[in-house]
Amino acid sequence: LQNFLCYTCKEYVEDLAKVPKAFLQEANVRLIVIGQSSYHHIKPFCSLTGYTHEMYVDPQREIYKTFGMKRGENNNVSVQSPHVKSNVLLGSIKSMWRAMTGPAFDFQGDPAQQGGALILGPGNEVHFLHLDKNRLDHVPINRVLQLAGVKTVNFTNQSQIIDI
Repeated sequence: LQNFLCYTCKEYVEDLAKVPKAFLQEANVRLIVIGQSSYHHIKPFCSLTGYTHEMYVDPQREIYKTFGMKRGENNNVSVQSPHVKSNVLLGSIKSMWRAMTGPAFDFQGDPAQQGGALILGPGNEVHFLHLDKNRLDHVPINRVLQLAGVKTVNFTNQSQIIDI
């Protein structure tokens, strides 16, 4: 994650929460989110997003440094995460409101730190690495699921039509 208050991260993790545990177990895959803040922020963030898979924190950002995740945004890249529903203005206001109304006025991580998506293992083998260039540069979740051998998920709120 970029940080726990980032609206784009919140909305991305809300979609990660929709990945059924049964899909992961069937493929023998673990879904892990790593934030760069204190562990005190995990429970409130999971409550906010509905995320029930594994979540850890790296306050010193060692994992971010190891994989070369950048600080700052490359605004020259025009990308739009399919998982972000809010526009920049509304999303930023929501993030600031959560920061101001939280138990401690805390940005819950370095707001300039970019995140990414990885497929690791077994062992130390890196099968896939995507480094976000800015807060909207999330790799589509279904792409990561496919690469990891996991069934894909319908992230729309529309019911699916099934022909019989």
